[in-house]
Amino acid sequence: MYRATTRGIEVTVEPAFSEERSALEAGAYFWTYTIEIVNTGAETVQLVNRHWRIVDALGKTFEVQGPGVVGEQPVLDPGDSFRYTSGVPLATPSGMMSGTYEMRTMAGDRFLAEVPAFSLDSPGVIPTIN
Repeated sequence: MYRATTRGIEVTVEPAFSEERSALEAGAYFWTYTIEIVNTGAETVQLVNRHWRIVDALGKTFEVQGPGVVGEQPVLDPGDSFRYTSGVPLATPSGMMSGTYEMRTMAGDRFLAEVPAFSLDSPGVIPTIN
């Protein structure tokens, strides 16, 4: 489990390799990741945007950004949490992800909450070299 806290917003990540959604013989690897966002602070916040940086084992970098997560822009009162699962495909058997969530307070103040860097590993998978 990976964890980071920014301004009272605690983000934990649990990645898992998904062999059933991967096609190893075709060099296609897939991971799911479950994220929990907990508002341990004193002010209500809304997650408005996300930004991901995904790096595969060859160093190729992909940037993904957009509104909310999994189609939602959750509002978190103090003590509230939001949990979701998403996924990412890569053409290599390992990689890394990190990112930020743009949060907005009810007063209109915006800040970036860190999503901790986490590794994408496919246990027991040996890449095939053609």
